[in-house]
Amino acid sequence: QVQLVESGGGLVQPGGSLRLSCVASGSIYRIFNMGWYRQAPGKQRELVATINRGGSTNYASSVRGRFTISRDTTKNTVDLQMSSLKPEDTAVYFCKIQANVGDTYWGQGTRVTVSS
Repeated sequence: QVQLVESGGGLVQPGGSLRLSCVASGSIYRIFNMGWYRQAPGKQRELVATINRGGSTNYASSVRGRFTISRDTTKNTVDLQMSSLKPEDTAVYFCKIQANVGDTYWGQGTRVTVSS
């Protein structure tokens, strides 16, 4: 059994910053890709950023230059530093990993609201 727990969401004003964290625990012996996705009200879930085991990153064009993804392979964590937040960044943010034999696991999500 693998569990993902996200934290760090909340309410922030436009232009502000937040840092999301996700920790994976349980029966994990290898994590491949880690990433963050988000789902805004009435919209489909979309990729925000991913990072592979070697540290290579990929970002959605809408967040490139504002968000930074990082991971700690020793602690099985992945963080998302979000800066210059915009109201359109409002969404529930989900952590996702591919682990063990390539299975995919999702967290429960953490809500981010950008509003004045």
